[in-house]
Amino acid sequence: MQIIKKIGVFDSGVGGLTVLKSLIEEIGFEHIVYYGDTARVPYGNKDTQTIIKFSLEALEFFEKCDIDLLVVACNTASAHALKAMQAQSKIPVIGVIESGINALVQKKIPKDSNILVIATQATVTSGNYERCLIDMGYNNITSIATNLFVSLVEERIFNGNVVNTVFKYYFPAELKPQVIILGCTHFPLLIDALRNHFGKETIFVHSGEAIATFLQQKFNIKPNNANLVEFFASDNTKKLKATAKEWLQEGSYKIFNINQTFL
Repeated sequence: MQIIKKIGVFDSGVGGLTVLKSLIEEIGFEHIVYYGDTARVPYGNKDTQTIIKFSLEALEFFEKCDIDLLVVACNTASAHALKAMQAQSKIPVIGVIESGINALVQKKIPKDSNILVIATQATVTSGNYERCLIDMGYNNITSIATNLFVSLVEERIFNGNVVNTVFKYYFPAELKPQVIILGCTHFPLLIDALRNHFGKETIFVHSGEAIATFLQQKFNIKPNNANLVEFFASDNTKKLKATAKEWLQEGSYKIFNINQTFL
């Protein structure tokens, strides 16, 4: 079995940095290539064919990077384009939805638990989370498209009156989930506010932690603390670099390269 040393992480924007953070902290790789399609974010309000087109263009970019494995951090791309990407790729392409569902099993979440899935409109419309959860025997599922959460995170608004107002807009008072699946890479940045809103006993599942565990179980990975990261973005690389510095633990990675690329 091939040893995974160099991986790619693909996201529609900067949200995938939350997945990158977990991969660095929980595994560690020799070399990581991150690409954020920041010029065309968000994917969550686009139609399926557009999402597939953008995702296959990203796949073409990663094919030039000589990576061993590609992580599709974007939930929307995972929901709509993963099969198309896998069909055209010579290397493993792993999405976050399967790993997120797997995390519920690992956490031994009871099958009768009240589960809330929050994601972009495109991810919710795909029905992928609900289908996977039902296949695993979970039936008490509520899915809510919370597109405004992406804007909150992009604007670095993580708590306060604006966040509370948005929560009240999306979440009826009677909603009492026991488990919340954060079906978008942006949403872990709101986890403290969400925990205050729903209660500290609520269990949260997010893409980064889930996929790190999934990769360790599925592939031959020898942890490496080098974490040389190349950052690429289709627009505004300065913002990507600044956000990475803010979200990732200082000293946990080294910037190998940062460039703007047009797909």
